[in-house]
Amino acid sequence: MTNKDWRKWSAAAASLSAAAALLLSACSSEQADEPVPSQPLVAESTAPDIAPGPSASAPAGAYTSPLTGLPAEEAVNLRPVAVMINNAPAARPQSGLQDADVVYEVLAEGGITRLVAIFQSADSGSAKLGPVRSIRPYLIELGESYHGVLAHAGGSPDAYSILQSQHKEELDEIGRAGAYFWRDSARKAPHNLYTSLEKLREGVDKFGFAAEDNDVPSYTFRQADEPLTEGEAAAGVQVTFLQDSYKVSYRYDAGTQLYTRYIGDKAHVDKETGEPLTMSNVIVMGADHKVLDDVGRLSVDLAGGGKALLLQRGRVLTGQWVHKKDDVIRFVKDGAEVPLYPGKTYFNIVPNSPDFDSHIQILEDL
Repeated sequence: MTNKDWRKWSAAAASLSAAAALLLSACSSEQADEPVPSQPLVAESTAPDIAPGPSASAPAGAYTSPLTGLPAEEAVNLRPVAVMINNAPAARPQSGLQDADVVYEVLAEGGITRLVAIFQSADSGSAKLGPVRSIRPYLIELGESYHGVLAHAGGSPDAYSILQSQHKEELDEIGRAGAYFWRDSARKAPHNLYTSLEKLREGVDKFGFAAEDNDVPSYTFRQADEPLTEGEAAAGVQVTFLQDSYKVSYRYDAGTQLYTRYIGDKAHVDKETGEPLTMSNVIVMGADHKVLDDVGRLSVDLAGGGKALLLQRGRVLTGQWVHKKDDVIRFVKDGAEVPLYPGKTYFNIVPNSPDFDSHIQILEDL
């Protein structure tokens, strides 16, 4: 598919209105969690086998992070923690996201999105991480695909059903792990709950969860200095979930070879440092979403695979995403995994309704 096809944006407004009617709840703000009938997590994946892409070879005796491909002084075998991060406008800017190896943005309910931040290579990181928010079944799946301990504050009834019946390893602020979180009086609840990687690691030890994991799924990576010729030139991408307040873009800087994340027209910065969030790889993927109740809670199919874009080094590649059992979500092209560049990766999961293309705009100029 050519860039011209991706730029057919004129019909998007009407299409997105149809999607909003399907997915938005009566209230556009977050609702309190309350009981609803139990729903299955997701169907088991039927993704085809994929061939691994060529992995960057590290110098003899060197270590690399399995999730970022960046060099490390020693083996990176800390067990990841997966933190549910509040992304409501009142919760921005957040703290500590710059320390995450991988970040997902996905719809919750009412048109809001939530961030799932996966931390492994940063053993301590920022002294402040959050605001932390509640969990959903598909957020459990994202976190556990990295073997992560789940850190959250509450959850939907379906999520609690899964957490309790399957004895998930989790740190829940409104459960028994409250000591590892705190409230910041500078913000109003529920947008003021924070933790830190140090606190979460203490919680992992306290509850007897495994602190190390040598089997965390790893990505394949290119050499950092490897030129990219695949795909088409693109200055970035704009992603529209449902509401304008959750319209994000990623804009490439050839000087740093990184993308900067924007919300609207402003760079998405870290609250503590004021520095913008940057990453080496951006993946946008389409998934089937289904409304479960009148609150607007969703199921998101993370097993079926589908259309996806990968942006790296100022180019965009069209392919598919796959998610096999006991593995992370991967970007593939012609049956083979496409290597990432060393660094952080951001995933954006948009609805397939009315279609994937309606949520995407490739940027020609910055």
